Parts: sequence; C-alpha cells; structure tokens
Amino acid sequence: MPGMRNALVAAGTVAGLVAACTWVARPLPEPDSQAPADFPEAQYLQAAARGDPVYRVDPASSLVVIEVRRGGSLARLGHDHVVASHDVQGYVAPGQGRSDLYARLDRLVVDEPELRARAGFDTQPTEDDIAGTRRNMLNGLGAAEHPFVRVTIAKGAADAPDDPLRVAITLHGATRTQQVPMQVDVRGDVVAVTGRLSLRQTDFGIEPLSVLGGALQVQDVVNLRFDIRAWRVR
Repeated sequence: MPGMRNALVAAGTVAGLVAACTWVARPLPEPDSQAPADFPEAQYLQAAARGDPVYRVDPASSLVVIEVRRGGSLARLGHDHVVASHDVQGYVAPGQGRSDLYARLDRLVVDEPELRARAGFDTQPTEDDIAGTRRNMLNGLGAAEHPFVRVTIAKGAADAPDDPLRVAITLHGATRTQQVPMQVDVRGDVVAVTGRLSLRQTDFGIEPLSVLGGALQVQDVVNLRFDIRAWRVR
C-alpha cells in the first residue's frame, strides 16, 4: 500500500543492524564531495594533523537500519518496512568523546530482502510497493529541501566511561537530543561504534500516516540499529 509509505520518513536518521563488518583496515574511498555545507570536517582534519586519534567512517563497512512497523486493527493489510543507509559519512574522535556523521536521504535503500529476513517480517511487498514506498518516503522527509540527516555524538568530560552518550539528530529541519547507550571499541587503527535507539516521527514534525479512522496506520515510533566502522586518519 504505497500511500502508507510516508511512514518511513524517519528513516534517514542516522546512523544498523549487522555485524558482518570486519576489523581489518583497508584503503578508504575519497571523502564525499557532497557533505553538508556546515559539516565540521576541517576540525577533525586539523586534530588529526596535530596527532590526535581521528577516524574517518568507512561507508562500505558501516550500516544503519531502521524498522518501521504498521499498526491498527487492519494492520494485516499493510507492510512493515526496513530502510537502510549504506552511505554513512563522517568522523569519530574517541579522545574528544565526539563524532559527527551524516547520510544523504536520497541514497537510502528500502526493503532489501536480506534485511527484511533478519527483521523477521512476515509479508513481502511487491517491487511497485517498494518503489512507491521510497518515493513517498523521500517526499515525506522533504529530501529536496533537507537532503541530509545529521548526527552529532558527544560525551561530557564528567561522564563515566559507561554512561550513555548524548546524540543530537537533525532531520526534516528539526534537531532532537537523547541519551543513547552505545559501545565504542578501539582496536589500533579501527574504531567501531554500535548501538540502538528509538525515535518518534512526530518529534521531527512528521505525522505518521493513518487511514480509515486509524484502523490502518503507521506506528509513530521507529527502531534504529547501527554499526559504524572507521579507520584512523594519518
């Protein structure tokens, strides 16, 4: 039911499911030339030039996955959906307790069979459904006006090592902050950041689709999992 696919508007939130990425460093592609205009890349490169440990995200080894669930008494007539970003960009500076990431919304992928299987979804949308879902998702996200999802992760100096990190997400022209437990592992030239969080679409000014008096609707809350890998900048 393509008309329901506005449900996925929170899908760009950055940053995954998967732990298929390895810990073996390899050459990175050139940085994305289409970064947001105010992305603080220069600050990270300056820190790396001073000898600080700074890591650049490897999109090919990173994954963010968002699950969007259907609801209502007629939920059986719709589909759950999984949206993925294989194109997360940015930097991680563990010593500073900071990371800045972004992803282009027009590079999001909808309903990959493997990710649907891992999510345990019990329906299978058609190719036309998937194309309609992606089109409606981008329209709902306002991707033409707000082409990126931005994520800033920060840790206060007084925080204990196991405290949740403060994550600021900018999507659809709105920024919201929450505390998110995550695991940060540094092994030589490689750093991995993994975790999960939930978001409400309405917090970003997005109204989930509801039809037939709410009998068929999209749940406001979406669940996100991420596995970000980054290699040290030399």
